[in-house]
Amino acid sequence: MQDTDIFIIATRWIFLVALGYYAIVNLQWYHYKITRVLFKHHKQRWHLFYFALPILYFIFIPNSVYFYAGLCLYFLGLGIWIFNLSKKLILTSRILRFFGLYIVFIVFNELLLLGVNGYSPMIQCIYLLPLFISIFISSLIEKILLNRYKKLAQDKLENLPNLTIIAVTGSYGKTSLKNYLAQILQESFKVYSTPRSVNTLTGIIADINQNLSPLTDIYIVEAGARDVGNIKEIVDLIAPQIAVVGKIGEAHIEYFKSIENIYRTKYEILESKRLSVAYIYKDNIQPTNPPTKIINFPQDPSDVEATLQGTNFSLKVKGEKLNFQTRILGAFNVINISAAIAVGSDLGISNERLIKQAQKLEPINHRLSKIVVNGKIILDDSYNGNLDGMLEAIRLSSLHNGKKIIVTPGLIESSKEANIKLARAIDTVFDLAIITGELNANILRSNIYNAQKILLKDKTNIEHILKSTTSSGDLILFANDAPSYI
Repeated sequence: MQDTDIFIIATRWIFLVALGYYAIVNLQWYHYKITRVLFKHHKQRWHLFYFALPILYFIFIPNSVYFYAGLCLYFLGLGIWIFNLSKKLILTSRILRFFGLYIVFIVFNELLLLGVNGYSPMIQCIYLLPLFISIFISSLIEKILLNRYKKLAQDKLENLPNLTIIAVTGSYGKTSLKNYLAQILQESFKVYSTPRSVNTLTGIIADINQNLSPLTDIYIVEAGARDVGNIKEIVDLIAPQIAVVGKIGEAHIEYFKSIENIYRTKYEILESKRLSVAYIYKDNIQPTNPPTKIINFPQDPSDVEATLQGTNFSLKVKGEKLNFQTRILGAFNVINISAAIAVGSDLGISNERLIKQAQKLEPINHRLSKIVVNGKIILDDSYNGNLDGMLEAIRLSSLHNGKKIIVTPGLIESSKEANIKLARAIDTVFDLAIITGELNANILRSNIYNAQKILLKDKTNIEHILKSTTSSGDLILFANDAPSYI
């Protein structure tokens, strides 16, 4: 084999691996749903520049100095793209299995075409087959492994007959609700909850197999969904005895298509074969013909006082009016905390203990948590993506007397009307609005008149801009931190 042949093969392999990297990183972002990558991606031009056009170039441009110069430009552009990503590829076992399979198919394909000389578009297309075959076979392998791991998780749960499982869902605040519930219950029971924002069937299966202790009394599971049937799959696995349904709204409506589908999906949580009681936010449309006892929350909240120091409120618990003081920011959190209090009360926790546990509640990271750095007040609400929550964060920011700055991409997976409402609220409170990303940039800019505006297409310069535009005594609100692919 001549040196030129080795160079051609090496270049071809690098190109194929680069294509595979682009494909798998996008699949990981969108939970390996090919239809979501193809049709729901917020930056479709990336597919054009880093996938479609390079493939066409590879197929139809003959091997020449121009061919290799074009590939070098592609490698350079893809490298810059990877470097600037805010959410990079995570090397999970699934990713390693994919690349192992992919390389095997590349080598096998190369051996099959070893005696083929010359260049033609058909041959170039054959060189691309390993990528698509690997994606297809990798998906089959993962389904087989998932079924195996699912059976292990089911067996483990069946061997814990005294375990109480609480499933939590809703459109907004699921993670906060789960964490407040765990904190209210933790001194009375041995409690374990799904970590971080783990709320998919795959993540819950892994959590049960790897982390759930047989000594646990109560397992709290966050159940999320992007499609009808997602929560039903989770419920069929864990069969919760208690369900908690927070506020339901239009989050992810671009996937569900209608609010009716959202309600239908969230109420799949009521289909558990062991369900004994369900706690449902009182302003939701209530389920018709519920299969179990329904308790609405919150019960007669009053005297709500939400400031930059915390949130205090009164609540009726079993007919008695109790006063709660918390360090949690945001009046909307009264809903989530009240659900945790209602469940705790019904599980036998005394009113005195409920009041003490509420006082001890810790803010959830990136969900309206307050930090003071170099004299600057930072409200980190970067994991909040619903309009009500963002409006409350803006209201709290208005209580600050100094300069106020907001950093936001606007609302993701929401309506134009909601982003207009958000922009107008921003305009009444903030001195500077730093708009990150291009998704809602035009809507926000055209509806913010008084505040100074800065548009950042990517967030690589955000630290420099904040250093140059803020000083001690300022308040900075990070509202909804979207990754770069949004």
